[in-house]
Amino acid sequence: MKPVFLFLLTLSFFCTSASTYEHPLDPLTPSEFKLVQTIVQKSYPASPPTLTFQYIGLDEPDKASLLSWLSSNPKTKATTLLPRRAFVVARFNRQSLEITVDLSKRSIVSTKVHTGHGFPMLTFDEQNFVAELPYKYKPFIESVNKRGLNISQVVCSTFSVGWFGEIKSKRTLKLQCFYTQGSSNLYARPLEGITVVVDLDERKIVEYFDRVNIPVPKAEGTEYVATKQKPPFGPTLKGAAFVQPNGPGFKINGHSISWANWEFHVGYDVRAGSVISLASIYDIQQQRYRRVLYRGYISEFFVPYMDPTVDWFYKTYFDSGEFGFGQSMVSLEPLADCPTNAAFMDAYFARENGVPVKIANAICVFEKYAGDIMWRHTESEIPEDPEIREVRPEVSLVVRIVSTVGNYDYIIDWEFKPSGSIKIGVGLTGILSIKGTSYTHVDQIKDDAFGTLLADNTIGVYHDHYITYHLDLDIDGEANSFVKTNLETVRVTDHSSPRKSYWTVVRETAKTEADARIKLGLKPSELAVVNPNKQTKPGNMMGYRLLPGTVGHPLLFTDDYPQIRGAFTNYNVFVTPYNKSEKWAGGLYTDQSRGEDTLAVWSLRNRSIENRDIVLWHTVGIHHVPCQEDFPIMPTLSSGFELRPTNFFESNPVLKAKRPEPVRLPKCNSQP
Repeated sequence: MKPVFLFLLTLSFFCTSASTYEHPLDPLTPSEFKLVQTIVQKSYPASPPTLTFQYIGLDEPDKASLLSWLSSNPKTKATTLLPRRAFVVARFNRQSLEITVDLSKRSIVSTKVHTGHGFPMLTFDEQNFVAELPYKYKPFIESVNKRGLNISQVVCSTFSVGWFGEIKSKRTLKLQCFYTQGSSNLYARPLEGITVVVDLDERKIVEYFDRVNIPVPKAEGTEYVATKQKPPFGPTLKGAAFVQPNGPGFKINGHSISWANWEFHVGYDVRAGSVISLASIYDIQQQRYRRVLYRGYISEFFVPYMDPTVDWFYKTYFDSGEFGFGQSMVSLEPLADCPTNAAFMDAYFARENGVPVKIANAICVFEKYAGDIMWRHTESEIPEDPEIREVRPEVSLVVRIVSTVGNYDYIIDWEFKPSGSIKIGVGLTGILSIKGTSYTHVDQIKDDAFGTLLADNTIGVYHDHYITYHLDLDIDGEANSFVKTNLETVRVTDHSSPRKSYWTVVRETAKTEADARIKLGLKPSELAVVNPNKQTKPGNMMGYRLLPGTVGHPLLFTDDYPQIRGAFTNYNVFVTPYNKSEKWAGGLYTDQSRGEDTLAVWSLRNRSIENRDIVLWHTVGIHHVPCQEDFPIMPTLSSGFELRPTNFFESNPVLKAKRPEPVRLPKCNSQP
């Protein structure tokens, strides 16, 4: 019997219901949502649609107070918890209210009426309500019948309308409808030419257009549900096992996780999704945990489509600020979304009536071993020694969510490595946004089709994805600076070398916000957040550098309305001084916003950022030209970036990492 060797990894089971540990950054619990509902309705005695809860989230404690609490005596922490507050954005009598609720005192501590432009995040309830309106609307019924379709197999979905210079805006959505007969892939079969406009406050249809009768794309070849597929099947993949017989390698206490040399907190927000806080790494030389990341999350997700025609021009979505990236998170499928060794935690958000909703298995945590190498070297040049071969396998810890915003599924990973790196992964999959057309071959296309012809009557429209991360790095403390290390070519002019040129580095510390606005790829450079007050033994400033992945710059003109609203993507990197209120890159009221309250506007104040508590904002940009392989469902397109230590440690922090002990298992099969 031939032995099979598997590396021994360990895992902890995530049991959220059994834990009684409380942390100031823990997301709101179901009972806290109900308490918020009770307190607010006491002051505003109404129910939907007169009173609706558009957003309820944790009003996180002031940073200084939280850091003080963290450094306090562990024995007294449980009895000295910080005040627990919730931040609420509600609609009451067609006004947007900002309400801060003190859960400890069971009272409202502040209320502000929003008088500016824009509207709050949309709720599932109001979207679901208005999506049903067309089925009783006579002009829509006539349009469906005119196309020879069965209205019982028509599904309508909601789309934000954007802003295109209107002086006054009403709280409206547009509906586009799809045909499900013969396929589960509804987004592949649009009823092109029909647009329904609904008023969310009135909850009624206010405009209706049926401009053109375009053939509905065929159902054939669009199905993706496994049980509905027909032969031939393939490719065939062999199964694999991942075992950890000695049990867990990470521990979880409430929402706090410890693994290998890392400690951090995992939270949840209905708008941001997963939130990583208080990430610290243990330094074996200094014999202490050292701070790296105070708070990190997706601040905004901008997805503009490139079709300027009357039925498509408005499709310029803000998936966080309009639709709620956390609200759109889905339950993860064990053994598919996450491996066998994964542990899960639930998440909760509030419906428009304030009642909590549970997303089961919303976040998974698992140790990842994919056959990667942490470090290695083979040395055969030492005459008196046999060949030296030293290899350490790579093991990491992953925190994963999946958010399905309409047709797209986004896979978001936070991956912690023992070497000190934090890799942030973004995976794009799901279904393309399809435009119906009369074309069946590219030879028929004479004008710009604004996309790729993927199949008969089916165009995948060009579009972008811009994912903006809020990264409050605290490199061994709050006082940090942003350093650009520019790589510059030097010509050798004194004949001291046969070489005619070389490159060297010129470091530049950003003094103000203007110095730190960066378009990546224009010049070779390395970007780092450093602690200018602490140095390694050789005298280098301790820091973490940003290693970008996919770099995409906006191609829209800066005076185009979608880009005015999405101006925070004009640069791949911004650095701002820490400000608790500056959380959402697209503004607090993103729906129909006018670009007046964005990261780009905040940065124009040009505040000092040298040796300050600063926040790094990084946008991952992807231009997507659809291709036939993306249809009918798209294989995952991966991107992301890495936060990697640079002179943070005195030397390689995993130099002395031991190999996991091999696990010997029998080869099990039916063969004798």
